[in-house]
Amino acid sequence: MNALHPFFTRKERELGVTLNDIQRQAVLQTEGPLLLLASPGSGKTTTIIMRICYLIEEKGIDPARIKAVTFSRASASDMKARFQKFFPELPSVDFSTIHSFAFEVVRHHFWTTGTPYRIIEGDLDPEELELESADGSDQPPLHKKLILRHLFKTIAGENITDDQLEELTTYISYIKNKMIPEAEWAQVKTDVPEAERILREYEAFKQSPHHPKLLLDFDDMLTIAERALRENDSLLRRFERRYDYVLTDESQDTSLVQHAIVEKLVRSHRNLCVVADDDQSIYSWRGAEPSYLLNFKRTYPTAVTLFMERNYRSTRQIVRTANAFIKRNKKRYAKNMFTENEAGEPIKLKTFADYIYQAKYVVEEVRQCENLAEAAVLYRNNSSSIILMNEFDRAGIPFYMKDADNRFFNHWVVEDILNFMRMTFTDRRPDILEQIHSKMSGYITKRQMAELLRIANNESVFDNLLQFVPLQGYQVKLLTEAKETFREMRGLPPKEAIRVIRGRLGYEKAIEKMCKSLGFRKDYLIGILNTLEEIADTLQTMEEFAARLKHLEAALKTAKSRKGQNAVTFSTFHSAKGLEFERVYMVDLVEGIIPSSDDADDDDLMEEATRLFYVGMTRAKRHLELIAYRKRDDEKTAPSRFASYVSAILNPAKEAVERSSSDRRKRAAHPSASAVKLVAAEVPVNPNAIRVPAELETGKEVKHRAFGIGTIVKVNEVRIHIRFGHSEKALSVTACLEAGLLEPV
Repeated sequence: MNALHPFFTRKERELGVTLNDIQRQAVLQTEGPLLLLASPGSGKTTTIIMRICYLIEEKGIDPARIKAVTFSRASASDMKARFQKFFPELPSVDFSTIHSFAFEVVRHHFWTTGTPYRIIEGDLDPEELELESADGSDQPPLHKKLILRHLFKTIAGENITDDQLEELTTYISYIKNKMIPEAEWAQVKTDVPEAERILREYEAFKQSPHHPKLLLDFDDMLTIAERALRENDSLLRRFERRYDYVLTDESQDTSLVQHAIVEKLVRSHRNLCVVADDDQSIYSWRGAEPSYLLNFKRTYPTAVTLFMERNYRSTRQIVRTANAFIKRNKKRYAKNMFTENEAGEPIKLKTFADYIYQAKYVVEEVRQCENLAEAAVLYRNNSSSIILMNEFDRAGIPFYMKDADNRFFNHWVVEDILNFMRMTFTDRRPDILEQIHSKMSGYITKRQMAELLRIANNESVFDNLLQFVPLQGYQVKLLTEAKETFREMRGLPPKEAIRVIRGRLGYEKAIEKMCKSLGFRKDYLIGILNTLEEIADTLQTMEEFAARLKHLEAALKTAKSRKGQNAVTFSTFHSAKGLEFERVYMVDLVEGIIPSSDDADDDDLMEEATRLFYVGMTRAKRHLELIAYRKRDDEKTAPSRFASYVSAILNPAKEAVERSSSDRRKRAAHPSASAVKLVAAEVPVNPNAIRVPAELETGKEVKHRAFGIGTIVKVNEVRIHIRFGHSEKALSVTACLEAGLLEPV
């Protein structure tokens, strides 16, 4: 019946847009709560704007009474542009982010209460900050990051690093978005020292009577808007009466406080359409609440749930593999993504002997692309982009980075290495030694450094320390050796110089101590050193190395401006969500990166890492490569278990043979294994056997090795129920898969 509705016939004629059955149901299901679960590439945006058009044209709803809420400004702008392109004659509805709506609520609330306020987050205004810095006060300029830097220095006694600042702001956002009460702040995990105390001081600072205005950051907009709507009935009535229909997109990324605001907005009419994919929820670290979707029926018992499972983006090979892969997760809606697209080329899995071959391989692959804009290199961490940049820049291949991260080139580790190198040119500058004296093997104290700075004879800092500054006996030997080491480093190629700095000068040991005392991540800092060595490789002088870093920093800034140009995209998995490319290369797929060591220790984090990997896979239209390596910087690495899962999906017979061989090796090593296992292992491998849970579907006919042909009537994670003739048998899913007992008919 839906297919015959004149609205769809008319739109197909006017726009050339044809919706499938589920999409049409989503358009027509306008009254009451609707949960629309949209798999990747399922035509979500088209369905949303067709639904809005149906409300306006067919139901006569005033566009001003329709509210569409998206997760980001980019999504809001994109949806608005798509709507205007499809329906240029219609007035636009209210497309916005949840933050902008919350700000509207806060603005009206403070207007009625006569509360002056000031936003302290967003782009820094240099002129305003300069005026505030020159007012003679010892207080920091009124910007969130500068306030937090000041508080950290005051409380922790040292300068906060950029990485710590990012983690601190994430910690604060998490607490606000999760609506965690103050009494439980200490229970939220973070590696930032004194984070809970800093947050308390930060909240007190923003509300201090010494400020003429209440200070607000972006998270405050959400929490204050939710509280105002909860406590002020007249305010709530004002906003809930404004809209008759509310739609939220990307709702798997919505936090608890954001859900609470939307719930209040639809309290009276409950005409809420929630568009989401729980399999793409990847932002729990900043407060997203995927469990809200799984419990949607508790909040809205009469809600209709629709599954948009048809993928229009990718080949059948990619869709089937990704669908089987995501079914490893247990906390999800049972969905079966499918496509009617062609089978396409096989997914490629590459595992190199060493990390150094990865970027070079990707460069050669991408070089063959006619349209670079249709290729993307995806990775979990921004740190992966630096070596890619280096290789692609050397090859002359332009690249675009959606969220270019300049912190690498400004990181204190990078500056330390450059300062060590500067000391090889002249050891007469105590100002350089002051920057690195605590990170080398001379063990120079702050007091000794202060005495050195008072000596202004333009002689060697080491000679001055040895002649004029009181030292411990062991320091004399160490500083004499350090002076000689710096002398020997003159003229060394930069890669060799970095290794001397890390080893003989004691920099790497100093970093290890800092990680233990200050909570820095050792693997991250060592990774920066390794990356610097890779950039230095093939360079002849330390001057060339410094120039190369400057060049790459400039190239990174240029990369931000290449959107829409013929350039390959570099992106994290997170930032790639919502995008699509003909060719996708997923790199650095090793244990410790994806999944990380933290993921491996937590079931919820492991499920989120699985979703993140799934997001990466489903960006590809036709060509997908998964790339790993077995060694990096002379240390062994293990390819990601996720790549192994994909391999098992693609080659179940091969995996079964390898598992059988492994079992035989174990039995040879442990001859006391049970006779039952021995007998099971000797059964010949069935190349047609079903090896993955995704192929066990209700209604499917299968052949059991002993019971013959039957039909699957029910299946869960543990048991599969199969009807053989007049009898039904309940079998172990694990046993059936591992022993290859079932094959499709």
